[in-house]
Amino acid sequence: MGESIQAIRVMLVDDHPLFRQGLRIALGSQPELLVAGEASTGSEAMRQFLLLDPDMAVLDIHLPDMTGLDLARQMLRLRPNIRLVILTMVRDEEIFHAAMGLGVLGYVLKESAEDEIVDCISVVQRGKPYVSARLAGTLLRRRSRPAEDVGASSVLEQLTTAELRVLRLLARSMTSKEIALELGISPRTIEAHRANIGSKLGLRGSHSLLRFALSHRAKLESPD
Repeated sequence: MGESIQAIRVMLVDDHPLFRQGLRIALGSQPELLVAGEASTGSEAMRQFLLLDPDMAVLDIHLPDMTGLDLARQMLRLRPNIRLVILTMVRDEEIFHAAMGLGVLGYVLKESAEDEIVDCISVVQRGKPYVSARLAGTLLRRRSRPAEDVGASSVLEQLTTAELRVLRLLARSMTSKEIALELGISPRTIEAHRANIGSKLGLRGSHSLLRFALSHRAKLESPD
């Protein structure tokens, strides 16, 4: 007999029942996913969160009694390891950076959520970031981008061959540990490379290097 699959328990938080139903149907088609609870307000979500202890929560950015970011902040304070996905109807860079700063890993446009939610949860559950394809081009840019103003080609020429390898793998949403295993070097060396890359590119903030890598993925993956 094969081992049983431990389902990922997901909570859905949105004040529109029909929208939640669409997500529930999408998730219900996957045996490894289980909708463990639903809520239409932030306060109701917190009660269920404490009671059900889900693996992941999918949060609408706009709730009747609080914002999705407020709810995310409360959840992360109690459970720092909870995986969170924010749903939004607008391409708001400020909200996006605020969510990433909190530790939210998934950021999905509501108009494509039913098509993307399964892939998003699969990626986020592994501790990797997921951003809707329709949002990535708009949001994965820094408001202040000294390194990008001179063009991607000129910027990348500043990097060593080893640093470029690290940046290419980072653009594939790999963690430092995964990159270290891929390249056969220590995680500490990877962190040193990341620090050097950030310094050369004038990037600041815990997520700035990842945003740069993702927004220049096409250039990084192109042949030299």
